[in-house]
Amino acid sequence: MRPDCTELKQLFLNNVPLMDMRAPIEFTKGAFPGAVNLPLMTDQERQKVGTCYKQQGQAAAIALGHQLVNGAVKQQRLDAWTSFTQAHPDGYLYCFRGGLRSQIVQGWLKEAGIQYPKVVGGYKAMRTLLLETTQQAVQHCDFVLVGGLTGTGKTDVLLQLDNVLDLEGHANHRGSSFGKRATAQPAQIDFENALAIDILKKRDQGIGQFVLEDEGRVVGSCAVPLELYQGMQRYPLVWLEDSFEHRVERILRDYVINLCAEFIAVHGAEAGGPLFAERMRQSLINIHKRLGGERFQRLSTLLDQALEEQLRSGDVSLHRGWIEGLLKEYYDPMYAYQRAAKAQRIEFAGDGVEVREYLKARALREQRGA
Repeated sequence: MRPDCTELKQLFLNNVPLMDMRAPIEFTKGAFPGAVNLPLMTDQERQKVGTCYKQQGQAAAIALGHQLVNGAVKQQRLDAWTSFTQAHPDGYLYCFRGGLRSQIVQGWLKEAGIQYPKVVGGYKAMRTLLLETTQQAVQHCDFVLVGGLTGTGKTDVLLQLDNVLDLEGHANHRGSSFGKRATAQPAQIDFENALAIDILKKRDQGIGQFVLEDEGRVVGSCAVPLELYQGMQRYPLVWLEDSFEHRVERILRDYVINLCAEFIAVHGAEAGGPLFAERMRQSLINIHKRLGGERFQRLSTLLDQALEEQLRSGDVSLHRGWIEGLLKEYYDPMYAYQRAAKAQRIEFAGDGVEVREYLKARALREQRGA
C-alpha cells in the first residue's frame, strides 16, 4: 500500500488527483484545482451530526453518522469512491483535517478490498501551505508591475513571459468595469489557491522574479491577497504604450467580438447574443455615477445602436463610437492621473515589443544574480 501523503508540495507540483471528502458547502467555499468532491456526508447530514456532537458528544455523533450513511446510501457513495480510486490509482483522499472522515472512508474502502492513502493534515494543511507560499514569495522574491492605459494589451505582453502571474486569468475577469466574462469567477479561496499553486510551480522551476499587471485591490469579485497587494503599492513599474487607434481595435476585439463569441459558446447562438448585449449595458450602468448623467446617456445611446446593429447583421463597427468616447472621456484621464501618481516608480516605458524584451532581459539579470 502507498503511504499517506506528507509531502504536500508534491501534490500540487505534480497535479496529483485528489478526492475531497468534505461536505458540498465546504467544497464550494474553497477547494483545489482538479479536486473532485465525493463527500462522506451531504450538507444536511453534516449539520445533523454537528448538532449531535455539540449536544451529546463524539460517540453519539459518530453513531448518528453511521445511521445516516448506511445501506443503499453508503453503497452508492462507496461505489463513487471506488470508481475514483480505480480511475486515479496515484491519487489521495482528504477531509478537513485528515481525521475522522478520512479514516472512515479509508476503512470502508479497505473492507471493499481497496487500500487508498489520505493526505495527512487534510485540506487545512494544504491550504496553510498555499497561504505560506504566497507570503514567502512576497517576502523573498522580486516583483515588477506592468501598467498602461486601457487597451494597450498588457495581458497580451504578459502572457508571452515565463515569469508572469496572471491575476486576471486566475480571477477569470479582465479587471475593468467591462471585464466580466461569460463564465463565473472562482470563489475567493479558489482564486488564492490557484495563484499560490502558480507561484509554487514557478519557484520550483527556479523563477525568483515575477511580473504582474498593475491591478486594483479586487479583480472583479476576487481580492488580491493582502500582502501581495500591499507590495504592489511599492513595486517598480513598467509602462506599456500604444496608439489610440490600436487600443480601440484591441478593446473591440476583446470586449466585443471575443466576449460575444464566449456568450454564444456558453449559452448557444439564440440566447448568447442577447445575454452579451445585456452584460454590456449593465457594465456601462455600473459606472453611471462616475460618468455623470449626460455622458452616460450619450455613451449608452451609442452602445445601444452598436449592439442592435451587431445582433441584426454581425457588423461591430458602430462599437468604436462608444469605445472612443469612453477612453477619451473616462479611462484615459483616470489612468493619466494614476501614472502621474506612480511616476517615480516607472523604470521603463515602451511599446509591446520593447516592454516584452525589457522584462525578459530584467528576468535574465535577476537569474544571473546581477
